[in-house]
Amino acid sequence: MAYHSAKLLLLGSGELGKEVLIEAQRLGLYTVAVDRYPDAPAMAVAHKSHVINMTDADALYELIKTEHPDYIVPEIEALSTPTLEILEGEGFRVIPTARAARLTMDREGIRRLAAETLNLPTARYEFANSLQELEEAARHLGFPLVVKPIMSSSGKGQSVCYDPVDLKTAWNTAMEAGRVHNQRVIVEEFIAFDSEITVLTVRSKTGTVLCPAIGHRQVHGDYIESWQPHFLTPSQWDQAQFIARAITDALGGLGIFGVELFVTPERVYFSEVSPRPHDTGMVTMVSQSLSEFALHVRAILGFPVPPVDVLKPSASYAIKADHAYTNYRLNGVEDALQVPSTQIRIFAKPTTYPGRRVGVVLAQADTVDEARQRAQQARERITIQES
Repeated sequence: MAYHSAKLLLLGSGELGKEVLIEAQRLGLYTVAVDRYPDAPAMAVAHKSHVINMTDADALYELIKTEHPDYIVPEIEALSTPTLEILEGEGFRVIPTARAARLTMDREGIRRLAAETLNLPTARYEFANSLQELEEAARHLGFPLVVKPIMSSSGKGQSVCYDPVDLKTAWNTAMEAGRVHNQRVIVEEFIAFDSEITVLTVRSKTGTVLCPAIGHRQVHGDYIESWQPHFLTPSQWDQAQFIARAITDALGGLGIFGVELFVTPERVYFSEVSPRPHDTGMVTMVSQSLSEFALHVRAILGFPVPPVDVLKPSASYAIKADHAYTNYRLNGVEDALQVPSTQIRIFAKPTTYPGRRVGVVLAQADTVDEARQRAQQARERITIQES
């Protein structure tokens, strides 16, 4: 008799989704990768793949009804979440839940939940539907401030404004970067934080497990490097755990959440949450015995999730393209791998554009600082060239 496995359908098939499917297949699942473009990274390892516009409600509904998966796993924000809620009402399993996917796909829903329902500490904020409303919000909040599209991925479209003359450019940047057409932005007070961290929080049938804090550095809201563990005082870690548990308990369901926080000497602030593996968590592929992807799949399947420790101080550094190429190659990989305790993941995306992530360097060392230095050193030996 042929082995019968459950079917996992992935909505969004980038580099994070690829690792999810690899872990799913290690536990015997049949996998289906879906994305808006062909030859997405996860499609290279999936049993089956589809290319559709996932914001098209009819197309998404028809595909899922046809495939009839046991688990629907959203990996990106640009989805028709009302369709997921309909499908969940028909008995399909959406990870973690369709409500979580809806609330977290736009910054307004999750910010109102965190600040207004759960009373978690956040930056002061307002919403704006036009440049004029943005200017009014700026008068209320003061400068500097941060402008973000209501819905975008990997920090795209974010701007820090230091002066009223910056507002028009920030508005235009947000409008161009939004993943779903929506002329609305969130305007935030700028928090003068000492560090930004991600607390990977795993909700499973055996309880909630928090991974040690991951520090990260972003440029224009986009992840550049991350490291684990990130030092926190006992008070800061207590605050971080409280926020992570509160927001993920409110969202519910099973799976991993990436809870982003701002850390100041006096206080920890909630920033954002993603109900899926987080890009800054790629460091866990070398820092933990179970990566964020393995933890996600275990939780989805209802398997036990053990406490998580850091094996060794580790760091990641993104490999990002500077130019648009339809055919390209990465040079210097051999030289980069000569850096001690270093690994590289190449995503094999079909094309590049400025700022697109095409790989990541992973490094271990005796200290976080040394791991970061190794990851950066290896990254600097890699170039991206048209072929």
